Amino acid sequence: MTISLLLDPKLQPASTQLKPVVLKDQVSCFTLSIGIGYLQGYVKRMKALRIKLDQFYDHVLDGHMRIKKELAKDFVAQDMVDILLQLADDPDPDIKLTYDCVRAFTQDLIAGGTDTSATTVEWAISELIKQPRLIKQATEELDRVIGRERWVKEKDIPQLPYIDAIMKETMRKHPVAALIAPHLATEDCNVAGYDIRKGTRVFINTWSMGRDSLLWEKPEEFHPERFLGRKTDIKGQNFELLPFGSGRRMCPGYTLGLKMIQTSLANLLHGFNWGLHDNTKLEDLNMDEVYGLATTRKFPLIAVMEPRLLLHLYKI
Repeated sequence: MTISLLLDPKLQPASTQLKPVVLKDQVSCFTLSIGIGYLQGYVKRMKALRIKLDQFYDHVLDGHMRIKKELAKDFVAQDMVDILLQLADDPDPDIKLTYDCVRAFTQDLIAGGTDTSATTVEWAISELIKQPRLIKQATEELDRVIGRERWVKEKDIPQLPYIDAIMKETMRKHPVAALIAPHLATEDCNVAGYDIRKGTRVFINTWSMGRDSLLWEKPEEFHPERFLGRKTDIKGQNFELLPFGSGRRMCPGYTLGLKMIQTSLANLLHGFNWGLHDNTKLEDLNMDEVYGLATTRKFPLIAVMEPRLLLHLYKI
């Protein structure tokens, strides 16, 4: 749903306008949530951002409602926004859904359902391009398990341990959320010799944990093999790797996120050969990060893709 929403050519002007504003104000959103948003004019910028967001989501909803009206009885829901609008129009729902609720759900779908997964995949491809031998190992596994006659399906993922290792290593070195959702100490406790009082707000720095030499050997190196033959849970049970958080406040969409990342990454590696454009050297590929609610590349990855499967498989 969210991919088709963002790729809709009618929505590109609004989407193009929205992205730089959101990236610019990610820190603003976070600081406002912890009570210091009035510093440095963040509240003023947040109000301006809200106006732009409302314009964007109104554009999204208006487009879907127009199509629904044109098709009338022949209309069939194509994505989650269509389904939400149907629920909002339901005259006898179990729970009344307003258009403000639909707008809020749409925001969650875009922010949590596409940006985070796409960022992780972009980091994975970036790291792999810098080490072509890793791409070779991944494609050898894919050719052996999948073959070159079809695309990777969700059911194939358990048979692709190296793809899983690449995903985990990407989440270790480039966690989408450098600081996961704040937690609150419910009682006085002692952690590693430090007294933590009840009511203390706790922030977990997953970025630092993933680069801690006490937890990981050569943490600055991208080395997926560290996860091969090693049972590392990424659903909150192994505290050295918490891409989705842990406990009751962990990401509610982690199952969907894992499937999206694994399937997307596997098919991008299976379907295409990857390289840099204009004879750019591997060592010149910039890997700087931009910190916010999501830790993205400072400069978007620009790469050259060449088909490696049978050509008829690329027909839509």
